[in-house]
Amino acid sequence: MATAVPYSPSPLTRNYRLISLAEVAIGTFLVLSHNVFHIMPNEVFMLFALFWISFGLRDGGFKSAGLRQPDSWMKTVLLALAAAAVLQLGSAFVVEPLAQHFWKAPEHISSVLKIAPYDWKLALRSLAIVWTFAAFGEEIGYRGYLLNRAADLGHRSKLAYVLAILYVSVLFGFGHYYKGPSGLVDSAYSGLVLGGVYLISGCNLWPAILAHGISDSFAVLAIFMGWAN
Repeated sequence: MATAVPYSPSPLTRNYRLISLAEVAIGTFLVLSHNVFHIMPNEVFMLFALFWISFGLRDGGFKSAGLRQPDSWMKTVLLALAAAAVLQLGSAFVVEPLAQHFWKAPEHISSVLKIAPYDWKLALRSLAIVWTFAAFGEEIGYRGYLLNRAADLGHRSKLAYVLAILYVSVLFGFGHYYKGPSGLVDSAYSGLVLGGVYLISGCNLWPAILAHGISDSFAVLAIFMGWAN
């Protein structure tokens, strides 16, 4: 696994950062316009496309954003499993109870997770969506694209990456606005964990992708087995 985060060795140019600012503004608009105001199509597809276009034209390819083979798949999988555990345990025992203390309404679940117990056909469909749209698509759109472009604004310094994680995590929460206030906070927490994993791994996307997929797969399994409330 890569250990060196791609901090910029020298300040980025003013024009480069202005373009990144415009991209962050566009990304923010896409997230809010679809999830909050319902005036645009789903943002994940558009962020995914912008990722490929932006890094292809400006940075020489998608590998610079972390979509590259890690040095060790074993370490990557172990980090992803640890992150998935943090996602599940932190959400179940800390974030959700605190959020519901302030907002009594229960968290709404995604339509992808509306599975009858032991309905294996719907479960398989949900797993396919979890791994393609959520794990791969959202991680590329939010962590790979928006997080990096937000970090550009601070010359890709360590502080810039930390602030970018905070900002994109809030956006990730609004990307799940349909879940209600408790779900928004829970999703923002997920964004913090996944952003942290991305940073810890040296800005390699695979640990975050795998952690996201594993965590959501556990949710599918819990509903399929009738363990969820």
